[in-house]
Amino acid sequence: MKIIQLVQKPQLRGAEIFASQLSNHLQKSGVDVHLISVFSGASHLPFKGKISHLNRPINKRLWDFKAWRAFAEIIKRERPDLIQANAGDTLKFAILSKLFYKWDTPIVFRNANKMGDFIDSKPKYLLNRFLVKKVDAVVSVSKLCENDFKATFDFPSSKIKTIPIGVEEYEISHEPPTDLQAIYKNYRVLVNIGSLVPEKNHEALLNIFEAIAKKDSSVFLIIIGDGRLRSELENKANNLLSKNRILFAGYRNDVMKVLKHGTAFLMPSLIEGLPGVILEAMYCQIPVIANNVGGISEVVNERTGWLIEKNDTSSFINAVNEVLAGSENIRYKVGNAQQLVISEYLNSQIAARFKKAYMSVIAGGSLS
Repeated sequence: MKIIQLVQKPQLRGAEIFASQLSNHLQKSGVDVHLISVFSGASHLPFKGKISHLNRPINKRLWDFKAWRAFAEIIKRERPDLIQANAGDTLKFAILSKLFYKWDTPIVFRNANKMGDFIDSKPKYLLNRFLVKKVDAVVSVSKLCENDFKATFDFPSSKIKTIPIGVEEYEISHEPPTDLQAIYKNYRVLVNIGSLVPEKNHEALLNIFEAIAKKDSSVFLIIIGDGRLRSELENKANNLLSKNRILFAGYRNDVMKVLKHGTAFLMPSLIEGLPGVILEAMYCQIPVIANNVGGISEVVNERTGWLIEKNDTSSFINAVNEVLAGSENIRYKVGNAQQLVISEYLNSQIAARFKKAYMSVIAGGSLS
């Protein structure tokens, strides 16, 4: 079996990291994988096999015959059995290349979000419905996202299946990252990981931390990720009393070390699918406090963490303070959370489910 994994660009974002990790496991199982990125990016993707970069400018994302043709030439030369478009602009890119350059390889779309939350206009709906009608199958990150996808696009149940994101088995260092050791030595560290975009709700995160930090001088906030809101968020942070205890750390490739030595993982997002960073935090046995959005409730509940209703800032703050106070529930919850990840969400297990789904699509069968 030969698969092309199509990603947006070389960046250390959840979709690209998971596609790379998945590809490593598929390749170990005998699948021939070629990972291709569309747009230019500076990061090194953690895939050990064949990688190609089309290096297209992001301002060509709507209309790029040159890129569509280059992709079509790769397909006609390599003759893959299947193409997986991994979130973002990759679905539009693959479908338009296929339509204009007449190749016939089946396309699987990996849906990593609750699509209905992003469709906020009639033109956007019509475009996405057109693209979705052209795919051969959809793999959704959570059951809630699957149901939303079917309802939003009237998509047939036989062509969609939930296969969640997974976590790499990892032997975590006993020491935090070298450049952060002074912070861990002097503070209890709260961690957030996510792109700096509106749906991740970092403005609320900063307000939550400020409320906690005013009463607790022992806490520090590390925000891992980057994005178009970074300057705006840094400016906001610089006006807070707690500004000297907030670090915007950018993208990093050692997030498991950061998580392992943290005190709590905070995710007050407004929109999510099933974020891999939550599973990584659970694997690292760091308490998870997250908003009840997307598929988060499929892994975070009263047995495995603290699930907060969206926009309930006071409850989120109370949950963080409960963890900081050393609640007797912590050991119980983090133990259950880690066991859930180990039993159901390791990438080695997830890759086997993807491979089975690919075989069904290639054979022209149903995913249900």
